[in-house]
Amino acid sequence: MSEASAAADSYSPHLRTALLLTGIGTDGAYHAGVLRALHDAGVKIDVASGRGVGAVGAMFTAIDAGARLWDERGFWRVPATRQFYPFRPAIRGAARAVALAIAIVAVPLAVMAAGLVVFPIDFLLKMVGLGGASGLTGWYLGLAQTAFAPEGLPTWVPRLVVLVLGAAGLAVAVTGARIRSPRAQQGAWWWRYLPPPLAAEPAIAHAWTVLWDLLRGATSLREPSHRELGRRYTEMLGENVRQPGFYELVLVAHDVDAHRDLIFALVHERQRREGMGRQTRADADERRAEVFDLGGVAREHFADAIAAALTLPVVTEYHATTFTTDSYWRGETHRLCDRVGSLPRLVDELAAMGVAQIVLVAAAPEPGGPHTLSASPIAGRARVGEFLRSEEAAAIHDALATASRCGVQVFTIRPEHNPVGPLDFDGSFDERSSRRHVVDELIALGYEDAYRQFIEPVVGASGETVG
Repeated sequence: MSEASAAADSYSPHLRTALLLTGIGTDGAYHAGVLRALHDAGVKIDVASGRGVGAVGAMFTAIDAGARLWDERGFWRVPATRQFYPFRPAIRGAARAVALAIAIVAVPLAVMAAGLVVFPIDFLLKMVGLGGASGLTGWYLGLAQTAFAPEGLPTWVPRLVVLVLGAAGLAVAVTGARIRSPRAQQGAWWWRYLPPPLAAEPAIAHAWTVLWDLLRGATSLREPSHRELGRRYTEMLGENVRQPGFYELVLVAHDVDAHRDLIFALVHERQRREGMGRQTRADADERRAEVFDLGGVAREHFADAIAAALTLPVVTEYHATTFTTDSYWRGETHRLCDRVGSLPRLVDELAAMGVAQIVLVAAAPEPGGPHTLSASPIAGRARVGEFLRSEEAAAIHDALATASRCGVQVFTIRPEHNPVGPLDFDGSFDERSSRRHVVDELIALGYEDAYRQFIEPVVGASGETVG
């Protein structure tokens, strides 16, 4: 029996099915292409779940608004995505200031190096009997005398360098001071004035702007706060969950201070009782510390779940949230972010909620074998993206092992080759095709992979209508 046939025999549209989107940054465009294919094919799902940028895809999928991700004016089709996770202005300014300072210091060296051109020219002209370049030589000698006079470059170069570097340092310090940690900090005082290099705020703001454009319709109301918009979303989903076009929602984020992965879920009342209420740990409080029911008072934290999912660890500022006083954390303020390794935890939670099969969508290709190495990136964001993609591939492997232990069937949709890194929002050059690939192409790639890897060989062979 072929692999496709075996997979088809184990798939059933009648089983409780979860769509699991996992990835970072540009991976969301690949998710959008897969979601479009699943939508066009009429694939049935019960739960939309995600981590990282997959939380955004799950958020729109849960209210049957996936088209907002892939249509012409959708989430991934507008120029705003190119501004995701930029270097903070102060960091860019500091880098330019250092370059300018180096250029200023190089001015005296450039004046001296000019003599290596002027004097050889004078010598060659004399050799061929043209009398030399006395005018050029005289001009250079005058320039050198003026430049190295006491009131010239020896005086102004140090002043300019100090001024440029001082202004850059002040800008960095002000930016770092404005980013205040919600908790007491340890370490030398100067570390408090060094901000994280990348900013997650543009990606977070864009997610809420697109959602607000969907919810407000044709009205011209002002966009509410993220927390208020998240509250409206959860109220709408809670009132309609399991109605046509509305699905249960499960997200995961990481609590840096509590050292835990947090589950944010809005599920049907029955699943809330049977799944979220089950006791899988020795102490019920352990469950309360990690699982937040978005259908209850925890709906206030839906905006935190989305922001945390889009917050990269270490290189961006953590997202701070204050828990309610009646929660397990009793009003504490914790720092949240995404954690690639939380994927197995999400799979475990889906299994506990009665999910029998998972469609896992990831833009990280299968790990290569021998002689498949490619050139390593040297740009700052690209190097971060390279590490995150490697960690993603390892997390998928662990998630598949977790699903196997839980008795959950997993169908993966992932590219054989993805030249666009998680943070390559301007595209990336691909050695294999010897051309530059852009983010828009990931949507088409996801669409093709969904049909080739899952819809035609698995769903179609199972007897469910495809089309």
